[in-house]
Amino acid sequence: MNNLNDPPRWNIQPDPRGRGAGAGDGNQWNYALLVPMLGLAAFRWIWTRESQREIQKVKAQYDKEVSTIQIEMEARYRETLTERRRAAALLELELEKERQRVKGYKQAMVSQSQQLMEERKQLQKERETLEEDKQMFMKSGAAGAVLHQALERENDWYRRATATLKELEGQLVERQNAYCSLIQPRDQRLEMEKNMLLKVVKEPIGAELDLESDLKDIFKRDKHCADLLNVDKRKNGSLMWVYLKYWQLQITIQKHKRAEDAVLGGKIQSGRK
Repeated sequence: MNNLNDPPRWNIQPDPRGRGAGAGDGNQWNYALLVPMLGLAAFRWIWTRESQREIQKVKAQYDKEVSTIQIEMEARYRETLTERRRAAALLELELEKERQRVKGYKQAMVSQSQQLMEERKQLQKERETLEEDKQMFMKSGAAGAVLHQALERENDWYRRATATLKELEGQLVERQNAYCSLIQPRDQRLEMEKNMLLKVVKEPIGAELDLESDLKDIFKRDKHCADLLNVDKRKNGSLMWVYLKYWQLQITIQKHKRAEDAVLGGKIQSGRK
């Protein structure tokens, strides 16, 4: 039987006869093929090893760069997050301050309004008392005629004072509208306030009613504005309307007091002898 594992002439066998003159050349071919194959194998091994080394070097460099970038990004994220938190804390603090300030304004306005309402009630009582005294004087003959004459003399002053308050009311409406406007310049409103203060200082009624001090209080505390869609200027303001009613009551009482002082001072004499 043929040996399939060792077929004849398939494997290169060394020549048992040695390298003589009559020997075959099979052994020479074996060495001639072995050297290039060993060289190729060595080259492939060296090339594969160097390639693996380069790959590992590039991979390590890549991992290092990625790690550095990741660390920088995390540091920037933490820094940004810290800044955002600090900014949010500052905004919250400012918001709380504004809330407390608004709360203080509201409490001051409520207290001021209550005080004005109490003064208004007191003035109303005084007015009613004066009206009762007036009716009594009117019913007492000559004394009633004297009081009536005194009141008539004070009508001119009362009309001038009422006209002054009416003009001041219109100016306050325009001033409050400027305060509530989103487009009207602030300097224009301040100019309006300055002109009003100068006017009441020059008017005699301003000193009698202490309008300058009351106007400054309105400019400082009256911050009420109607909604953005409001077109009625008279819906703006809150404290100013309380003051206007208070001033009107004051001039009514002043009219009667002036008449009473005139009668008691003997400036108005009875027509009887």
